[in-house]
Amino acid sequence: MTLELSNYTKPMLNAKSATLTLPILAALLAFPHQATAQTPAGDGVRTSGMAEHAMGGTMSGPMDENMMKHMQLTPPRTPTHADSLRATRVAAELKLALAKYQDTAAAVADGYKMFLPNVKTQRIYHFTNNRRGLLAAFHFDAAKPTSILYKRGADGKLHLVGAMYTLGKNASLDRLDARVPLSIARWHKHVNWCLPAKGEEARWTEQKNGKPVFGPESPIATERECDAVHGDFQPTVFGWMLHANVYEGADLHTIFADDHE
Repeated sequence: MTLELSNYTKPMLNAKSATLTLPILAALLAFPHQATAQTPAGDGVRTSGMAEHAMGGTMSGPMDENMMKHMQLTPPRTPTHADSLRATRVAAELKLALAKYQDTAAAVADGYKMFLPNVKTQRIYHFTNNRRGLLAAFHFDAAKPTSILYKRGADGKLHLVGAMYTLGKNASLDRLDARVPLSIARWHKHVNWCLPAKGEEARWTEQKNGKPVFGPESPIATERECDAVHGDFQPTVFGWMLHANVYEGADLHTIFADDHE
């Protein structure tokens, strides 16, 4: 599926985001990697670097102080019995819908494609359905997540762990709560990134004092700091995301655990 700029999306682009076509354009609707836009080769390299850093190509384990500067979590709410019941229903519906995707071939047959297939060290492998990601911007269906999530086991095979729901970066907390209660699950989005300037994608590997200069592991988290290294500051990189690990456990805490802390 190729997503073109439409009269709906053009007014939503500003001068900076217009250069981040692959994930940023899709994030305007729902999620960073549910669509492929036709972009110049340089933009493709740049956005692939962004996506690789965000989706676990270089990150593993608990988040440190620098990483937390680049992660926004929804504020916790006091749980109610009604919230627990609603979250349980969502998890049950999702687990039933995912049962047929134990084999990734079944996911591919249903329109899900592996994101960043050339990155072999991903902590979580996302198989994303472009159409479902776009529809998620307007309607929530617990049985039709944007992405299906897998982990590589000791046997070298990919094992189903759950799915990911998405919503646009400007979605209100009430809209997120209406999908999965914020008292049970904490949605997250990637924020305050300093990126290599367009045409300088080779700088992704640049380091200072043993820390990356760019991306979600960098200590740089303000526009002023980013300007000082001649980077491109992005206050919000992707849309809201929520992992639902329905094959990792049976209790709500495990299913909706925030695995970015």
